[in-house]
Amino acid sequence: MNERIVCLDVGDVRIGVAVSDLTGTIATPVEVITRVGWGPDTKKIAAVCERYDTRLILSGLPRNMDGTEGFQAEKVRSLCAQLEKAGLIVRYQDERLTTVVAEDALISGGVRREDRKKVVDKVAAAVILQSWLDAHPGGGTERWEEGSDALDP
Repeated sequence: MNERIVCLDVGDVRIGVAVSDLTGTIATPVEVITRVGWGPDTKKIAAVCERYDTRLILSGLPRNMDGTEGFQAEKVRSLCAQLEKAGLIVRYQDERLTTVVAEDALISGGVRREDRKKVVDKVAAAVILQSWLDAHPGGGTERWEEGSDALDP
């Protein structure tokens, strides 16, 4: 792998952001973007991608426990469609229960409630990305060519 992956945990209020290392082995939480609107959000995400010299976005896709997509998944896909219009390449990863896993990890680490709220979204993005990296050694970026649906759930 020679390109990082930026991962998003998209919520209504915040977007958690994580990034992979160049080897496609480790996910690191990097920031939380406060939502403003599609245009400003797209610009902020594009700037993160530019900072890490990548066009690859892995977005968590919220699914219902039965695997179907609901209203929140539609919102995520709408934002990601804007990212694609901006020239980024977007793929999706099932994100069921990742916020719970992130919250549990922060609690286990002794992070206070007030502080957890500030970081849980970027930690959830790192959980989503690490799950992807574990399933795709080296990040699997050689299959991210534009127009490919191979990585969509």
